[in-house]
Amino acid sequence: MKPFQYLLSIVFLFAGISCGMRNSENSEVNPIYETIISLPDFDADSAYFFVAKQLSFGPRVPGTKAHEQTAKWLEQTISAFADVVIVQPFSARIWNGQTRHGKNIIASFYPEKQSRILLGAHWDSRPNADHDPNPDNWEKPVPGANDGASGVGVLLEIARQLSINRPNVGIDIVFFDLEDYGTPEFADVSAKRNPDTWALGAQYWSQNPHKPNYRANYGILLDMVGAANPRFAKELISMHFASDIVNKVWKTAQTLGFGYAFVNERGGEILDDHYYVNKLARIPMINIIHYDRQTGTGFFPHWHTVSDDLSVIDKNTLRIVGQTVLAQIYQE
Repeated sequence: MKPFQYLLSIVFLFAGISCGMRNSENSEVNPIYETIISLPDFDADSAYFFVAKQLSFGPRVPGTKAHEQTAKWLEQTISAFADVVIVQPFSARIWNGQTRHGKNIIASFYPEKQSRILLGAHWDSRPNADHDPNPDNWEKPVPGANDGASGVGVLLEIARQLSINRPNVGIDIVFFDLEDYGTPEFADVSAKRNPDTWALGAQYWSQNPHKPNYRANYGILLDMVGAANPRFAKELISMHFASDIVNKVWKTAQTLGFGYAFVNERGGEILDDHYYVNKLARIPMINIIHYDRQTGTGFFPHWHTVSDDLSVIDKNTLRIVGQTVLAQIYQE
């Protein structure tokens, strides 16, 4: 596969005649040296296949056959790419007091490397389409094409590239479970006051990492990264905990020509898996997430509806996000 050529211009300032270059008027010229970093070319068709495969099992609601089948497929698929794969089972109490069982799936690449980057996405789908315009659909499960499967699909393609092209850092990918089992909109007001009903898998992993004393330089969470015409604003929790990482990733995207999607605007404050990774694991993690001020929810139009199916997935959006994350990894 032809590598994607990424140009970084590095400016060195030289003082003195021995190191400097001068024109006919003796004014100093600062030479510019270009370093070429060869990046893997992110395959959007492959990522799309991984998204479609997840949806083929049905809604990935914990406790269902589709959830169990998807877990087995995810473990088998990423095991073909990673050096180490760990399935972390856990139990958590959901918003109504009942218990659900989940599985975080963790894949490590080049575990001998001390310098590491954490990548994450949630792989479960929401049991309640509680933002569907038709109230009859509120208790139906969400297919979760963009909300869940898109981030996993991008990370699986990144995992495939990591198995072929060795980066300078170690990578850990965590597929978080039970992210989307938060309190539904139709619950009573008192139940909705507890924000900790969301991101249950991330809460568990952050307090029980797959490796004792696990550390990463930083993390990147992908959530809702597959719909057409994306707008990735700088999410506020990410800016609070890791503004330097946000700015670095957004600069990488803009250098690649994706500034129309990675916009220099502040987005909303979004409770997601990265919040608990920052708060509990104390690893600075940012969130790349589709933010839309034009909708009533702040998310893409099909969020938490039965319409979040494969038809909303755009390969170009998968490519934009995947190539940006790959560039960030391989320039480290």
